[in-house]
Amino acid sequence: MTPVTGPLGDTRRPPTAVEAAERGASRIADRVVAKIAAQAAREALDPLPPDAVPPHATVVVHHQSARVRVHLELGYPSDIGARCKEVRRHVAERVDALTGMEVPEVTVHVERLHLVPATAAAQGRTR
Repeated sequence: MTPVTGPLGDTRRPPTAVEAAERGASRIADRVVAKIAAQAAREALDPLPPDAVPPHATVVVHHQSARVRVHLELGYPSDIGARCKEVRRHVAERVDALTGMEVPEVTVHVERLHLVPATAAAQGRTR
């Protein structure tokens, strides 16, 4: 084969067609998917309660499917069910968008609730 010289003098081989099955495959490590899931949970919870530990995730990847478990802390009082639902939705969307993996399950574990002090006026108290 004769090398092809490009405009900048670089030597390249002529392009050849490689069948898709022969190209190989990319594999995304579980820990990378877990980092993506944890970041997505942070995005869904923004802002985090004061003194809260940022969310972390564990992931089990099987073929092109990722099962995600997210551990997080929430402010209280809040609608815990709605917050968890939003985290599940956002994590599933972001993992799918960034990795191309199906996310059939996102389990949310609320590790701790942080009492968020409300102002006295908002609670209706006077001193």
